[in-house]
Amino acid sequence: MQVLRDINLTINKAEVVSIVGASGAGKTTLLQLLGTLDKPDSGSICYNQVDVTTLHEKELARFRNQNIGFVFQFHNLLPEFTALENVCLPALIAGMEFDEAKERAMQLLKFLNVESRAQHKPAQISGGEQQRFAVARALINNPAVVLADEPSGNLDTRHAEELHDLFFQLRDQYQQTFVIVTHNTTLAQKSDRQIVLKDGMVVDDE
Repeated sequence: MQVLRDINLTINKAEVVSIVGASGAGKTTLLQLLGTLDKPDSGSICYNQVDVTTLHEKELARFRNQNIGFVFQFHNLLPEFTALENVCLPALIAGMEFDEAKERAMQLLKFLNVESRAQHKPAQISGGEQQRFAVARALINNPAVVLADEPSGNLDTRHAEELHDLFFQLRDQYQQTFVIVTHNTTLAQKSDRQIVLKDGMVVDDE
């Protein structure tokens, strides 16, 4: 079964792009392909002239770690580590020394206004705070793009709005690029671009 057809997209630096469409339209599949978690049957996916579909497994894992940040609906913070340690993990995997990773993490946590909660375990902090730590974890390696799958879907209205505002602050402050799958119409309408999928095809890109 062909999930996506004739997709031809260019995402620019410092854009906040929303991908919207009905359930089953192919949104999550597209995000997984962009995140190199799946490989397309045909075509190519390029990051700054690097075709990631040609990379071997270890090369791809290294590229993903260094160039792509992920934010998921349910945070996916490891419960046995502190919030700060969770944020540092991708940097440590990339080979950064812990002191350097900690310094970078604390800069992000200060910007995200959760530095006072850094030593708490995930179970000890609110859902909104957990998602901010998840955003910091996604940013720790200064990725080319952050991919987010329904990042506010598990948050109440106030925390969802705060998270959405945060994406735009990060775009302005760090020139960060975001590609966000969302059913949240407010976020989609605020985005720099809104890509609409239907039956695996892009039917609107505005």
